[in-house]
Amino acid sequence: MPPFKQPRVARVISTLDRVHPLQSPEAVHAIERAASAYHGRPWQASGFTKLDDLASHPCGLFPGEAFSVFAKLGDGEQFRAELLGLDLLRRHVPVPSAIASGITETSSGAVLLLEAIPEIPAAARTEQHWRSIGTALATLHDVQAETFGNAAFDGFFGPLPQDNRPVASGTWADFYAERRLVPRLREAVDEGNLPADLASGVEHLIRRLPSLGGPDPRPSLLHGDAQQNNWLTTGTEAVLIDTAPYFGHPEIDLALLDYFEPIPAVVFEAYRERREIDAGFAERRELWRLHGYLAVIAVDGASAFGRQFVGRLADAVKAYR
Repeated sequence: MPPFKQPRVARVISTLDRVHPLQSPEAVHAIERAASAYHGRPWQASGFTKLDDLASHPCGLFPGEAFSVFAKLGDGEQFRAELLGLDLLRRHVPVPSAIASGITETSSGAVLLLEAIPEIPAAARTEQHWRSIGTALATLHDVQAETFGNAAFDGFFGPLPQDNRPVASGTWADFYAERRLVPRLREAVDEGNLPADLASGVEHLIRRLPSLGGPDPRPSLLHGDAQQNNWLTTGTEAVLIDTAPYFGHPEIDLALLDYFEPIPAVVFEAYRERREIDAGFAERRELWRLHGYLAVIAVDGASAFGRQFVGRLADAVKAYR
């Protein structure tokens, strides 16, 4: 399963499947213990739905009385960063609530525990559901700061560390180059997934960022990984998940919304009802996707899924030559 999400269909574990690591007696006991503490009385899981095909970690849904638990198995450091990000965002937009401390430890690794969101699947979304994503993103971008980055904590973009430290110059071009493009380029090269001539093309483009990126905006609070699989929609609102927040150029989030798959135009229409989208965004869209392309190439570049992003990266580099 690639570390970057692809749209697939979840399925309930059957007796023909191997036992999912979250279904081990140890894991189930730890999850029920945390959920009971959160609920204030005993809570038991009444089943399990495997959701690995929708995420970058082994994960699933445990239904139960009063609420259901979404559990994800992985790295404790990454999950602690995810919880910090959710805490930052929940002051402004809907995000999932942590169950108890949000993390429980098992012999198989850390388990992230969130209260499950009753969602409307993407295939069943109405125009209003899609519009709620645009509205939520615009609401988030209305939260602004004086500096690009997030001095409070770093994060992760997919499985890759994300350095959020502000840069000395304070400019967006330097932040995007030093904290996003250069690290992702290094990772893609080190993994052997990026041809040397294309890597040189990216380096040339990085040097040209000050003339390509347009005027610096006021730093906005970003989702950070706003591709459409990182949104849930309920009957009334959009909920942000798998976030990697920092203060940056709002066009980054707008560019990532549809970089895996197209989305309805009403998402952008709803956004424009709250915030203007600069006319130059269409010309800069691929520029803001470069770090995402490099991340997929670094992690999945040897797979059929990842190789398509080498071509997309090459097209973008050629367009900004």
